[in-house]
Amino acid sequence: MSVFHTKDISKSSFLVTGGAGFIGSHITEYLLKHGAGKVTVLDNLATGFQKNIDLFIKYPQFNFIEGDIRDYETCLKACEGIDHVTHQAALGSVPRSVKDPVTSNAVNVNGHLNMLMAAKEQKVKTFVYASSSSVYGDEPNLPKHEERVGNPLSPYAVTKKTNELYADVFGKLYGMKIVGLRYFNVFGARQDPDGPYAAVIPLFVSGILNQTPVYINGDGEQTRDFTYVDNAVQANIRGMLAENDDAFGKAYNVAVGENFSVNLLYSSIREMLGKEHEATYREEREGDIRNSLADISLARKHLGYEPTKRFMDGLAQTVEFFKEMYS
Repeated sequence: MSVFHTKDISKSSFLVTGGAGFIGSHITEYLLKHGAGKVTVLDNLATGFQKNIDLFIKYPQFNFIEGDIRDYETCLKACEGIDHVTHQAALGSVPRSVKDPVTSNAVNVNGHLNMLMAAKEQKVKTFVYASSSSVYGDEPNLPKHEERVGNPLSPYAVTKKTNELYADVFGKLYGMKIVGLRYFNVFGARQDPDGPYAAVIPLFVSGILNQTPVYINGDGEQTRDFTYVDNAVQANIRGMLAENDDAFGKAYNVAVGENFSVNLLYSSIREMLGKEHEATYREEREGDIRNSLADISLARKHLGYEPTKRFMDGLAQTVEFFKEMYS
């Protein structure tokens, strides 16, 4: 992985909420490998994994708090003595939010508010949080520009939009240095391959390797700005360590600025695995947007963000990871 900072972080303390999860564990790994003074993970292991935490136990500066962001006192304790927070803990998945909007709201909205309050009380220096490209909703124009959002199409999108509204207010009212990151279809190693809300790439790899049914929603021609996880890590590191005041108080697109269809994704994975296996097409998914493509010029300008890994390179590495996992 490339180095995304020049600042000495050996005396800085970091909190990663959701650090046992997919993106959170990659951020945690980066910080530990690059000599951060202290790295604390807060996770309730609802969608994260103990095996991800086990990767970090060897580092003396690592600390794990098993706890829930829905509990304010837990958040307050986790933020104690922390310089920089990256808040990744959330209940992902549009379908999950459609099925159970109440829990999605409790975790994503109440939990986010708890974390903002705790960070304010503990005088955290910078606060980065995960938003989502889902906030663009029915806004039809491509590429997606940060200032142009539409109406949310799912409860999940509502929670992420609400996160941005709270962050904006906290920044203005309390002078907090806050950065939001609108992720566009982040993928990579350690993404959850199991369960009803499993990510598409591990599902495809598993299905092709095991010759079990693989489903594509709709006609498969919907496009996504697939973003390798290293790029998401970079945006978090740059956001937490930003020193120019212009960087704060904004939500940035985190993507590559290129889009590919789900059909192309599937055929590419099949080719990388060297296996023939036909997909089964089914009805479109409720709450899904048709096409997605990001303009990343704002993140370039204020965060110095530059994608280091494009779609096909990241996909090859990801397929290799899951191939080993399933072999």
